[in-house]
Amino acid sequence: MDPLGAPSQFVDVDSLPGWSDAYEAKQLDSHQSPVEKGHVDVRSPFPCRKDINEKIILWKGDVALLNCTAIVNTSNETLTEKNPVSESIFMYAGPDLKDELKKLKGCRTGEAKLTKGFNLAARFIIHTVGPKYKSRYRTAAESSLYSCYRNVLQLAKEQAMCSVGFCVINTLKRCYPLEDATHIALRTVRRFLEVHGETLEKVVFAVSELEEATYQKLLPLYFPRSLEEEVQSLPYLPADIGNAEGEPVVPERQIRITEKPGIPDDASDEEGLEADLSFIGSHAFARMEGDVDKQRRLILQGQLSEAALQKQHQRNYNRWLCQARAEDLSDIASLKALYQTGVDNCGRTVMVVVGRNIPVTLIDMEKALLYFIHVMDHIAVKEYVLVYFHTLTNDYNQLDSNFLKKLYDVVDAKYKRNLKALYFVHPTFRSKVSAWFFTTFTVSGLKDKIHYVESLQQLFTAIPPEQIDLPPFVLEYDARENGPYYSSYPPSPDL
Repeated sequence: MDPLGAPSQFVDVDSLPGWSDAYEAKQLDSHQSPVEKGHVDVRSPFPCRKDINEKIILWKGDVALLNCTAIVNTSNETLTEKNPVSESIFMYAGPDLKDELKKLKGCRTGEAKLTKGFNLAARFIIHTVGPKYKSRYRTAAESSLYSCYRNVLQLAKEQAMCSVGFCVINTLKRCYPLEDATHIALRTVRRFLEVHGETLEKVVFAVSELEEATYQKLLPLYFPRSLEEEVQSLPYLPADIGNAEGEPVVPERQIRITEKPGIPDDASDEEGLEADLSFIGSHAFARMEGDVDKQRRLILQGQLSEAALQKQHQRNYNRWLCQARAEDLSDIASLKALYQTGVDNCGRTVMVVVGRNIPVTLIDMEKALLYFIHVMDHIAVKEYVLVYFHTLTNDYNQLDSNFLKKLYDVVDAKYKRNLKALYFVHPTFRSKVSAWFFTTFTVSGLKDKIHYVESLQQLFTAIPPEQIDLPPFVLEYDARENGPYYSSYPPSPDL
């Protein structure tokens, strides 16, 4: 009830039935026998996950009425499009929203930008711009629509939001086929929750009466609620189910340059031929880098401008980024050596590197570099800090200075510009000396950003303890060396 005693028009997401609720009721009524796991030979690429299904809500209603952390508004690049979704949001949010949008100076297709919710029940509004659909540009439209959903979710994760209410981003005005768009929406959300499910409690798909049937039909494909539903849905999955993040897979981007052009992969090598062709794949043309020797000569002669150097570096970084997005990096991800946690006292994203989890001698370090780029590319667009736990590392975990130099040279300028601090936790004398040599003689501009942290108590003065996920062995080591940590923060008045 609002202060005047009238029923509130806003709808609390916690009061809405979840995706699994209706199915469980149906099962109880029908007494259908579940499919036994032992009788299933083929599993879906989207297996039944109760923990994920509990986060999903399909709701027929106006997204502007949802009482959740953020709702999604679909608009055009000037953020002025008039469609049923945006008009409702503007009406309930009030006039301050238009003034706020003017400060954003538009939004490009596929991007996501954040404003306050003003008079809405939702605290925030995430604005995104869906693509205009033309059949001959289908690939571009699919990639852009994927980016809309992915960037909204990423923004929600960065802002530590609990719940997000999605409208159907592809409006009728933009001519995107509803069923095609729904496949992209559902699989992108599913893949995101598989990896970052702990960051979101509820994801609501707010649909109209016309859209509800399509979502009801396709949701079981990506969020099956039982093994039986998973098996039944499997034949209806499209051929392209995207990559590990749900991003559309474009065959043209999978072209690779073989080490021996013209020779089948399964052809047996002949010693003479191998010797004659051994240079193929390692010269500049095969790597599409231009004449590297000529470029280096021009650099030494001072004939290559700073702008040309930056352009060349950007092209090189983009190649690494494209490869990182195409490569299967699940083996590196499973090490849990690099992950995003909360924010520091200045509101900057905190990234954690766990030294002991990097088995340098056992993994492909080039894949490790690709994984770093894959994870950090969207983080580094804004200010961030790194926390490196050197705790209990040994010779098998020491990152070679040549690798660090390569990483520093490869990454985009935004990585260096937006890195505001590097907290080196539990350093040893040897590691301090190595870091001093590296930042003095190998790279520039990094020395002033390194802060050596001897205890977690020191770290918590910059990053609140509730904003950083600590590996258990780090806590145990610190308690053993420095004594147990007792919070000096006053208790919350809510407790």
